[in-house]
Amino acid sequence: MEPLPSPAPLAARLRNTLVRYHGIAGAEWRVARKTKDATVWRKPSEEFSGYLYKAQGVVEDVTNRIVDHIRPGPYRLDWDSLMTSMDILETFEENCCVMRYTTAGQLWNIIAPREFVDFSYTTSYEDGLLTCGISLDYGEVRPNFVRGFNHPCGWFCVPLKDCPNHSLLTGYIQTELRGMLPQSAVDTAMSSTLANFYSDLKKALK
Repeated sequence: MEPLPSPAPLAARLRNTLVRYHGIAGAEWRVARKTKDATVWRKPSEEFSGYLYKAQGVVEDVTNRIVDHIRPGPYRLDWDSLMTSMDILETFEENCCVMRYTTAGQLWNIIAPREFVDFSYTTSYEDGLLTCGISLDYGEVRPNFVRGFNHPCGWFCVPLKDCPNHSLLTGYIQTELRGMLPQSAVDTAMSSTLANFYSDLKKALK
């Protein structure tokens, strides 16, 4: 088991990586799914053999309240249908922690429940916020779970200039589910999970 990393350099690296993803030209992305709440694109990941997903949609609420529902804390478990448990293992400062969480099985349990241990960091970005994370090789894997791994992931949430009580929420997710899984099942699950994330979040904020 690796020791916990020093939070400040990891947070800075993570933020820089997400800002770089946020600057990737539109032509590099391919649409994976489109719903009334969000559009999901994907491109090959630079981190592993799967995809980096980008999701984007407008959410009717102020930035701070939206991010409070996404980042580690009391709200997330209440509304995120995929997440089944969450524990904060270590808090470095108010905007920086290590959390362990578990996810439900997906696609009729072709994808079994997963466990993740993530470093999470929330910081300002332009007029809004960025909440981002990356998995750590930390702690024992609990029985009945496969330990998944999140390569750099994050959510940018900024108020719409013409309508500040609405926010543009843009996510970048690249999750290595691990275990013996057909790639097509992973791709189907990822794009539908991200689209559902927006509809579940919108219901929770009403």
